[in-house]
Amino acid sequence: MARDTVETHFTQAVATLEVGPARDPGLPVHAGTSLTGEQCRTLFRRQLDSRLLDIAARWLRGQDEGYYTIGSAGHEGNAAVAAALRPGDPALLHYRSGAFYLTRSEQAGRLPEQGIRDVLMGLTAASDEPIAGGRHKVFGHPDLAVIPQTSTIASHLPRAVGVAFAIERARALGVRSAWPEDAVAVCSFGDASINHASALSGFNTAAYATFQGQGVPVLFVCEDNGIGISVRTPQGWVEAAARRPGIEYFAADGCDLTAAYDAALRAVDHVRERRSPAFLHLSTVRLMGHAGSDVESAYRTQRELRADLERDPLVRTAALLVEAGLETPEELLKIYERTREHVLLIAQETTRSPRLGSAKEVMEPIAPRRPELIAKIAPMAAPAAVREKAFAGALPENDKPMTLSQSINRTLADALAVYPEMTVFGEDVAKKGGVYGVTRGLQKRFGAGRVFDTLLDEQAILGLALGSGVSRLLPVPEIQYLAYLHNALDQIRGEAATLSFFSRGAYTNPMVVRVAGYAYQKGFGGHFHNDNAVAALRDIPGLVIASPARPDDASGMLRTCLAAARTAGSVCVFLEPIALYHTRDLFDEGDGGWVAPYAPPSRWPETHVPIGRARSYGDGRDLTIVTYGNGLRMSLRAAVRLTQEGYGCRVLDLRWLAPLPMEDLLRAAELTGKVLVADETRHTGGVSEGIVAELVDAGFAGAIARVTSADSFIPLGGAADHVLLSEEEIEQAARKLLG
Repeated sequence: MARDTVETHFTQAVATLEVGPARDPGLPVHAGTSLTGEQCRTLFRRQLDSRLLDIAARWLRGQDEGYYTIGSAGHEGNAAVAAALRPGDPALLHYRSGAFYLTRSEQAGRLPEQGIRDVLMGLTAASDEPIAGGRHKVFGHPDLAVIPQTSTIASHLPRAVGVAFAIERARALGVRSAWPEDAVAVCSFGDASINHASALSGFNTAAYATFQGQGVPVLFVCEDNGIGISVRTPQGWVEAAARRPGIEYFAADGCDLTAAYDAALRAVDHVRERRSPAFLHLSTVRLMGHAGSDVESAYRTQRELRADLERDPLVRTAALLVEAGLETPEELLKIYERTREHVLLIAQETTRSPRLGSAKEVMEPIAPRRPELIAKIAPMAAPAAVREKAFAGALPENDKPMTLSQSINRTLADALAVYPEMTVFGEDVAKKGGVYGVTRGLQKRFGAGRVFDTLLDEQAILGLALGSGVSRLLPVPEIQYLAYLHNALDQIRGEAATLSFFSRGAYTNPMVVRVAGYAYQKGFGGHFHNDNAVAALRDIPGLVIASPARPDDASGMLRTCLAAARTAGSVCVFLEPIALYHTRDLFDEGDGGWVAPYAPPSRWPETHVPIGRARSYGDGRDLTIVTYGNGLRMSLRAAVRLTQEGYGCRVLDLRWLAPLPMEDLLRAAELTGKVLVADETRHTGGVSEGIVAELVDAGFAGAIARVTSADSFIPLGGAADHVLLSEEEIEQAARKLLG
């Protein structure tokens, strides 16, 4: 449907309206509604602003000055949802929420022009746009409690549930949240998105929590225009899919402002008072197509298009005002023309705004690092008395040397003692202490409010972390196995890692995602429990990937990740090698070469491990073996045998897979002139590809070789030995490189 058709219909329809008896603007606009005449008048103007922003978006695109034409035309009834909420209620809005955003902006005391300018600067990719700074057109603003979303597939719903969860959990823990204690989290989405796995995860998590008596004050708002791009949503499907145990269902005609407002009030009151979720189903229409390039006549009949036009919410709100004697058709048409001229004038002005001018400027908010502050925060310990209580008098530094698993456990306990806003959660992490006992005893020491089990859904786990992090908690979710992470990777890629980028750092997702991973579990598993695929993680800009192999490194690196999350909002993935969790020996049985004492807090500053710093073993000048994870133990064993034969070897443990420790890597490579990369991940897409490329890019002129696991899934039992990198293969490759 062309924009001129929509505009012409509005002017013609409004011109024929008949003025009714004058009503007091302080009274309901008609009998049976809570919406007053004055509210109706205000919301009409925000609906009008939203409509004209869609007109301006198409005009800008026609001038080759705008870059986004997915609009809100037909969905302007969401202004009523904003009016039913408070300005401090956190909102996660989809791309048709223009009227909601403009209403929220005015609620917060801003001039209407400010909200209009925000949107236009987003459309024209202006670098001074207040949220994304020209990186994308999103609805968001730190002063409006509107968290920007780029999701087109409802991947923000698990986060929205996490925000609601965090509101309640922060209050229960007595820590400060980003939101008021009685806040309601609201998220909006389209009818087609209701079928996406992430949406189902969000609904299910909210229902699951409510079923157990936990507070989840989230309002799901489905704006149902009956079609997803060109695919129709079956009549009645949204209601059928929305009705779930524990989620109260409300419905209204979203094209009727009074009906939408009254239903929104009831839904918001339900969520705010009962602290339980609700689903608000608004029936809307889609005017002017999915986007500017969409030719609706290719898949919709003229009769269908005319029917949508007859339900135009802007016309229907105008009719409310005229029939209540609050405005005349002539006045409304004058307002339309004046506002249209004003919006297009601002649009023209924004085309002269500065744009992002360099890669550095574009990438600045991806992953801000504050290494000096991290180094200061990471060694922080709880007061001695608090530590004594947390460890029941048995301080870990007084215990015998620890395994990797034990070291992580004690470090988590120390962190829980020092960060009151920190939570640890995931599948089986509470009473059981995880499959491998890494979190054993933490719930008993710190309580079920801070260490708890979740439902078995990785999207839900990461959604809780996303919502908690953006709400100023410090979440440490556990993904039980690396292979399970792939079920929910977009929660890290599309949600966690992008938020700082698309909000210029105004919103961040501080979190440390613990993942039990890699292979080499003897006689166990198959590929879901022995997984060595990390390529998808290394492809995510700004993500910190820690990969400790030794107990002493794990402790320092975990403290670093927590400090980075807390101070810079970093998203960290902490990859823990399962096969090394309980390893005690390095060379011979009983040698204790793979355990280490737990450092007391007095030594934490000197044992701090900065992000992107490797650890070197040996001082040989003939060969550098670059490795990490399980490869470290195998490489050290191989290096000792080679050294005994007269070769001078050194082993470099990368420790960090992103960012790679390039300074240390290049230094170690140049010391020997020969580099062997021992990589336990796959030959194709594995870590070694990045290492070799970085060495070449840095101008390293020496010899480089790599030895990896095969491009295979990992089978059960002894068959795994045929496809995984072995100690013997490392030694053979080293000998070949040494000549």
